[in-house]
Amino acid sequence: MRLLLAIWAAKLASVIGRLVGKKSSSSPGVIALKICPDIIGRLRKNIKGEVIAICGTNGKTTTNNLLCTALSKCGYKVLCNKLGANMLGGIATTFAQACNIWGKFSADYACLEIDEASTVKVFDHIAPDYMIITNLFRDQLDRYGEIDITVNLLKTAMLKAKNIKLILNGDDPLTAQFGKDNPAFYFGISEQVLPQVDDTKEGQFCVFCGGEQKYNYYHYSQLGDYYCPHCGNKRPHIDFEATNVDLKNSLKFTVSGCRIDLNYKGFYNIYNVLAVYSAMSLLGTLPENFNSLLADYKPQIGRMEEIDLGKPVILNLAKNPAGFNQAIQTVLSDKRKKDVIVAINDKANDGHDVSWLWDVDFEKLRDENLNMLITTGIRLYDISLRFKYSDVKVSSICPSMREAIQSCLRTDAQVCYILVNYTALFPTETIMLDMKKELEGKK
Repeated sequence: MRLLLAIWAAKLASVIGRLVGKKSSSSPGVIALKICPDIIGRLRKNIKGEVIAICGTNGKTTTNNLLCTALSKCGYKVLCNKLGANMLGGIATTFAQACNIWGKFSADYACLEIDEASTVKVFDHIAPDYMIITNLFRDQLDRYGEIDITVNLLKTAMLKAKNIKLILNGDDPLTAQFGKDNPAFYFGISEQVLPQVDDTKEGQFCVFCGGEQKYNYYHYSQLGDYYCPHCGNKRPHIDFEATNVDLKNSLKFTVSGCRIDLNYKGFYNIYNVLAVYSAMSLLGTLPENFNSLLADYKPQIGRMEEIDLGKPVILNLAKNPAGFNQAIQTVLSDKRKKDVIVAINDKANDGHDVSWLWDVDFEKLRDENLNMLITTGIRLYDISLRFKYSDVKVSSICPSMREAIQSCLRTDAQVCYILVNYTALFPTETIMLDMKKELEGKK
């Protein structure tokens, strides 16, 4: 009876939350857990096949939703926290909302995005069969601290899961290290693709001996073909490797003889697609038409999300140095005349410490195709100062995101990019959608 009460309470809380304009993706689960603390474990029996956990600093939401989309298109029923509520309450909400009023649901697989720091709590309730780790970068320093703290949390979680099998980014030495103590499969990009320029490297030193690592080539941050000349640790054998990469016009590469050609933006999306390909191969669900499964995938909010406001306006979440550097690289790869808006907040979900801004390579925005640069957000003066030290001219410091967008729409630039950190993401998308409705109403 306790289980049913928990499910009913979660469903009621979700309805009430939506009525007052909230997403209700986490709080209903918190309520359910208070009524029935073992609700997740008890509902696990409704999943016939494997549970796949997706973790990592960047890319876990995209990877999670790509995997869910691909499995669903193959005819499988998939339980998935698509909205990205990835802490314990969000996982509980996902399970409760999947149930009918009798506490039942049927799923072939579960794809669960899980916050790295929350794995130690979530794995007490459900032990994943597979765990994808996309990468590890410095992020939200006042919450996570340095990367070694996150690494230790993940190691503790893996001990709780016991028979877990890992799917790891073999190009990331911080991620690949988990394969030393657990059964693991690796994905990676097995050729030099990008120019070998200076970049912020999170893991400059070997995770085993502490010696400085060397690279045959690297892709961005610490990702690449690394080796330690001191202890011999090196990039592992890659089970699912991308080769023949072509970034012109679309994202093209070959993996295991399959040619992938997707209309996605961002070099980093190769890793997300590789993770999905790896998981489906290991699950035995990989179809011959894998490429077509993802062709019409719509990115989650703020993942190079494009909205037409008379000209294309592209919204992208960038919440840490590695993410921002990749966003900047994507902006620069667009050769159209462009305006750029950068919004930085420092609320709890962003992290109050914004010193990470000094680890971003903002100097690269000194581009001949950059028309106008506008700064906004709660820490608009901090980011403006950072640009001043980068010798990048800020055209306008604007407290209002709506006014910033309107300013860009009045210029002769062909496209506008908006780069935001977490708590600026949803309000910005709301403003863009409202402006789109206003534009359509005038037609």
